[in-house]
Amino acid sequence: MDLAGRHVLVAGAGVTGKSVVPVLRELGARVTVTDGNAERLAELDGLGAELVPGLAEPPAGTDLVVTSPGWRPASPLLAAAAAAGVEVIGDVELAWRVGRLRERPPVWLVVTGTNGKTTTVGMLESILRAAGLDAVACGNVGYAVLDAVRAGHEVLAVELSSFQLHWSSTLAPAASVVLNLAEDHIDWHGSMAEYAAAKGRAHHRSAVVVHNADDAWSAAIAGEHAPAEARRVGFQLDVPRAGELGVVEELLVDRAFVADPASSAEELATLADVRPSGPHNVANALAAAALARAYGVDAGAIAKGLRDYQPAPHRAAEVAEVGGVRYVNDSKATNPHAAAGSLRAHPSVVWIAGGLLKGASVDELVSSVAGRLRGVVLLGADSPVIAAALARHAPDVPVNSLVPGDDEPMTTAVSAASAMARPGDVVLLAPAAASLDMFRNYGERGDAFAAAVRVLRDGAGESSHGGG
Repeated sequence: MDLAGRHVLVAGAGVTGKSVVPVLRELGARVTVTDGNAERLAELDGLGAELVPGLAEPPAGTDLVVTSPGWRPASPLLAAAAAAGVEVIGDVELAWRVGRLRERPPVWLVVTGTNGKTTTVGMLESILRAAGLDAVACGNVGYAVLDAVRAGHEVLAVELSSFQLHWSSTLAPAASVVLNLAEDHIDWHGSMAEYAAAKGRAHHRSAVVVHNADDAWSAAIAGEHAPAEARRVGFQLDVPRAGELGVVEELLVDRAFVADPASSAEELATLADVRPSGPHNVANALAAAALARAYGVDAGAIAKGLRDYQPAPHRAAEVAEVGGVRYVNDSKATNPHAAAGSLRAHPSVVWIAGGLLKGASVDELVSSVAGRLRGVVLLGADSPVIAAALARHAPDVPVNSLVPGDDEPMTTAVSAASAMARPGDVVLLAPAAASLDMFRNYGERGDAFAAAVRVLRDGAGESSHGGG
């Protein structure tokens, strides 16, 4: 990839722009950056790029456009570039091409899917490090993949969103997995089929294609998008078939990366090694193990890596136990599919839910978990939609819908949930919705839940020492 003297336009001056511009300059490119936000654009002053606000078409002589992943293909600038025959790529594709310039390019192990991506790449990073490898989690986890490539790491555990994959054309990972697929980001892609196709790009040039045999979309995407020469490996939450990873009693086992898959299996870890617990995280652990095994990691490192893994915040994190009731923060469950996985990890739940559903249906979610619900506390803009689904599919479950405009909605929600819960229950924040109607992001929402639980715990502690 020779960019010396070439004119490259960077669309977007945010995190991607800050990562991309220095690399392009090092490669000798003439760089122009455009963004609709003049203040954000000004933050790139001094990097050696021409800064032009609000471009609607590429400047004359543009050879390449590098776009931030959030920009839609139909945006005027990118549509004009495509119409003019100018190649448009994302920072992930640029990172792949830059990596190919190294004498020993990094190995890419790619994780995508609707839910579980960050947990899986975190587990994978931990497993790879347990094997003594120079590995790092990067991509859609806050550490730009381009920065990871420049740092010279040996193996990259790369989380990729559908947006990032849409703009990637030559990426060829050593192994890839689409964990699952559920309705999400349809407003960006235009249809479920286009969303699935974007996820499928992870497999287009992959040497080992891993799929979730328990998820119809994952299996279908692997079947449609895997190269003919790729090795296909499945995983499931049951006894694995030959060529798969799976679960036998309390063990995670491998019947794919063994000498004789037809007649032998190898123990990789135990269910107790997987944290957070729950079927969806066992599936994530199996996916991480499959990718690591594709790179030759031994069974001992799988078990150690899973035990060493520290879950990211707001993902099935137990905050406290108060009066025999466990309080679990899964604020990252921002869509119905993620919430379903979280709810199925517990037999008896008081569910705190609500926010912005982004048009997603919750009927299937509610009907599938109705038998687990002790009670439900609803908050946020789309709580009436969830309440209506509960009335249809779980009419006997008590529902407390908070009044809009409450100054401390999460404190009120936790208090209401506590009143419904019984010893042995879990009060679970798994909103099934985005947070932006009430909070800056899912992290702030989770922090509010944790703070409210701690107030409840401290109050319970004081009351238990009172009286004489």
